[in-house]
Amino acid sequence: MTASTTHARKGLGHAVIVTLGMAATVGTALGFQYLGGYIPCAMCLLQREPYYYAIPVGILAMGALAFGMPAWIGRTLLILVGLMMLVGAGMGVYHAGVEWALWEGPASCGGGAGVTTNAGSLLSDLNTVHGPSCTEAALRVLGLSFAGWNVIASVILAAIAFIGAKKAA
Repeated sequence: MTASTTHARKGLGHAVIVTLGMAATVGTALGFQYLGGYIPCAMCLLQREPYYYAIPVGILAMGALAFGMPAWIGRTLLILVGLMMLVGAGMGVYHAGVEWALWEGPASCGGGAGVTTNAGSLLSDLNTVHGPSCTEAALRVLGLSFAGWNVIASVILAAIAFIGAKKAA
């Protein structure tokens, strides 16, 4: 085994951890939505997008590092994952600030009547039924809303990705 292969193997562990961590984080959000009944607001849904983009990149990083591709490919992919998680953290900070009324949220996040339960009025409800307001946290655990916990998860995952990129160097 060469030195670059050894470094790539170290980066592989971080790629696996960060990818599984991202899947677990977004999976938890989906669980709260579909099993717990917490309807996400528009900003909650937007905060999931960095995960949806970063998970496939994390899988590519795992493949690049596992199959002995040039180390710069795995490093670059892990850096991209880290950057996407920082974007997710920024989105979470913005959303948490909206929830704490530190600044205004987007106009499209004003809340509304909720989800329709009548299939007969589904078409007419499409223009009148909206998700919950972005200004109100659906749940707080240890003082943090889902947005706040997303910030913590995103920063930790970004750190793991960046450390993995450095170790794969």
